[in-house]
Amino acid sequence: MSLRSDRWFKHPSKETRFQHLSAMRANGHVPESFVGKPIIGIFNSWSDLNSCNAPHKELVEFVKRGVLLAGGYPLEMHTITTPSDFMKPSDLPYRNLMAMDVEESIRALPIDGAVLLCECDKTTPAQLMGAASSNIPSIQLAAGHRASGSFRGKKVNYGTDLWRLMDDYNAGLMTDEEWKELEKCISCTQGGCPVMGTSSTMKCLSEVLGMMLPGTSTIPATHAGRKWAAEETGKRIVEMVREDLTPARLMTEAAFDNAIKLLAAIGGSTNAVIHLTAIAGRLGISIPLKRYEELSVDIPLLVNLQPSGEHSMDDFFEAGGLGAVISRLLPELDTTCLSALGTTLEESYRDYMSFRDDVIYTIDEPFKADAGIAVFTGNLAPSGAILKRAASSLINHKHRGKAIVFDSYEDMHARIDSEELEVDEMSVLVLRNCGPIGAGMPEWGALPIPKKLLKQGVRDMVRISDARMSGTSFGTNILHVSPEAQLGGPLAAIRSGDWIEVDLDQGILHVELDEAEIAERMKEWTPVRVHKRGFMRLHTDHILQAEEGCDLDFLRPRSKEDAHFIEPTVGRG
Repeated sequence: MSLRSDRWFKHPSKETRFQHLSAMRANGHVPESFVGKPIIGIFNSWSDLNSCNAPHKELVEFVKRGVLLAGGYPLEMHTITTPSDFMKPSDLPYRNLMAMDVEESIRALPIDGAVLLCECDKTTPAQLMGAASSNIPSIQLAAGHRASGSFRGKKVNYGTDLWRLMDDYNAGLMTDEEWKELEKCISCTQGGCPVMGTSSTMKCLSEVLGMMLPGTSTIPATHAGRKWAAEETGKRIVEMVREDLTPARLMTEAAFDNAIKLLAAIGGSTNAVIHLTAIAGRLGISIPLKRYEELSVDIPLLVNLQPSGEHSMDDFFEAGGLGAVISRLLPELDTTCLSALGTTLEESYRDYMSFRDDVIYTIDEPFKADAGIAVFTGNLAPSGAILKRAASSLINHKHRGKAIVFDSYEDMHARIDSEELEVDEMSVLVLRNCGPIGAGMPEWGALPIPKKLLKQGVRDMVRISDARMSGTSFGTNILHVSPEAQLGGPLAAIRSGDWIEVDLDQGILHVELDEAEIAERMKEWTPVRVHKRGFMRLHTDHILQAEEGCDLDFLRPRSKEDAHFIEPTVGRG
């Protein structure tokens, strides 16, 4: 078997070969132990600031054991990580930087296969983007979700319950003492959010794309099954190298169609729209925004899980996990696509069972009939905007209200709770200049409900922005408006008091202004933010808009033939 690592360790030049083997010896790697074996790079993404990915500090040892048991040789290395809780103003730009880190590390180093240790929101898509571009055999292992907390005798989940309780606190229904108590108990273990937020969504999509072993995406971080999954992942990557099972063979156009359907069935995060588009783009596969709506229109919500339902990821795991959902969804999928086992989806998932019908429903009797992603166009969003149907309370599917416009996140926070704000439950809250260029597209799209409305019992209203929304959030939040305001999109032209119409059935997002008025107002427009240096300057100069996945333009291949990187010339360093 010819190995990529042979180009380093069996190089025809004695001097080059000597240099590489000597460098390995310096770290205790004896040539007799690794030369001629599949060398597996284990890309670890834990840090002391990333509680989601922290379990990988231990799990990596079980991956190594699996690699050794299968006859490979494991080498651990680290990349940057993207802790969503801390990266400001947004972790999305650093998804692209992490993807570059993964891709370039694979390109430059003697690795035959890669195990990618993921969990937090952007680490999973970042690794998949890097793997797609490098296209050597690769597989992901998640750290698992954290346990639910307990607050005054009730189960609470970090993420969805936090947003609900925050509204209660702002409405005066919780004391400061209760709020401090909640801080101590809502997030008491390591791992990803215990709801169907972006972390859980992207793990599930990775599995159906064939990039994670069947049955492993929904195991809790605290469950011993995580260690089994780590060892099995280590074993499997060695087999994948021998089979030359690459990301391009797994993540096909049909596989992405399957992922979009699964996204609807699990009530997954709106962030997945950006991530799937970006991952596919690295393979030269285009996913038009409308495709998300077209493929999910007949797919109901099968999972009763926060934020679209009531249960937690622990309940989901106990009910049968993702395997049970895919098993029930098989009639709607292209079952000839491959799983990470190298077998078809039909072979890999047909025997999975559901054990709790209050958590995992059937296609014939779903939890909610109306799920998936709604796509809007219109004079406010010429290139598109999206809404998560399952999380919205836009009951009549139509809404007309006066805009209340905030020019920035700071402006919104300064005015949202003012008693002088002329707002009622029919108003449309608009936040702009928070798109990919404007602010790195943070999760600011779920604008807070004004306090005076919270005190009246209002818990949802129409909100529009060029920002994103946390996968754990809920509500009638129209997101990813494109082109963004910072780029001179129509969102930049509207003013407080303008009438906005939302038609969910027709997919129209419209401000009652004619083209001439919008053009006249735009004569006064100037960009709000300017990034002058560093990675954010590079990001600003090259970032694509939301409907194109917010990837950097120079990392997007022009064709499938140009999708994968050129191997480096191996010689003396």
